[in-house]
Amino acid sequence: MAKKKQKFYVVWFGNPAGIFGSWDECKRSIQGVKGAQYKSFETFAEAKTAYNKEYSEYKGKKSKPVLSQEKLQLIGEPNLYSIAVDAASSGNPGKMEYRGVDTQTRKQLFHQGPFNQGTNNIGEFLALVHGLAFLKKNNSDRIIYSDSKIAIGWVKRKKCNTKLNRTARNKVLFDLVDRAETWLKTNTYSTKIVKWETKAWGEIPADFGRK
Repeated sequence: MAKKKQKFYVVWFGNPAGIFGSWDECKRSIQGVKGAQYKSFETFAEAKTAYNKEYSEYKGKKSKPVLSQEKLQLIGEPNLYSIAVDAASSGNPGKMEYRGVDTQTRKQLFHQGPFNQGTNNIGEFLALVHGLAFLKKNNSDRIIYSDSKIAIGWVKRKKCNTKLNRTARNKVLFDLVDRAETWLKTNTYSTKIVKWETKAWGEIPADFGRK
C-alpha cells in the first residue's frame, strides 16, 4: 500500500494558530473556534508563505500544483549566504517600489520608491542592479537571488528592454534606469545571479506580499 503523502495545515485563526503537520493537530486547534481559518498545503514552504499572509488571499482558492519530491530534491535548498531582491507595482504601469534583503534574516538592506508610472519588470531590473552595486561596494562574495527571468536577462544584456514610454511623470524613474544601464556598462562584477525557485521554496524573501 502506497504511503499517504504528508500535508501541512495552516491555521490563521484558531486555538492556537500556526502550521501543523497533521490533520489531527489542525483539528484540535480549530475545534470549538467559531470562524476558524485554515487550509492545507502540499509543502511546508507553501504553508510558511501562506501563514505570513492573510487568509483572504487563500480562502476558496485551490492550491497551486507543486513540484515532485524528486524535483524538489534536485533543486535543493536556497543558499542563505545571499541577498534577495524583488519589486512590487500597483498597476501596470503604476506606483512601483523595490528592495533588497538578507535572505536568511530578511533584514532590509536597501529600498527605493515608490515611483510614479513604473512597472514590475523595471523594478526587478533596478533591484538587481542596485543589489550588484551594493555587494560590490561592500566587497561581498554573496550571491544574489531574483525571481524574475526577464530582469535577469535584461541585466545580462545590460539593457532595460521595457516598452514603457518615457513621460514627464516617470522621468525620475527613467533617470534611474539610465544610471543602472551605465553602471552595468562601466563596471565589472563577479556576483553570481541566481533564479529564486518559487515553486520549491515559496515566495522570495524580498517579496512585498501583495500577490
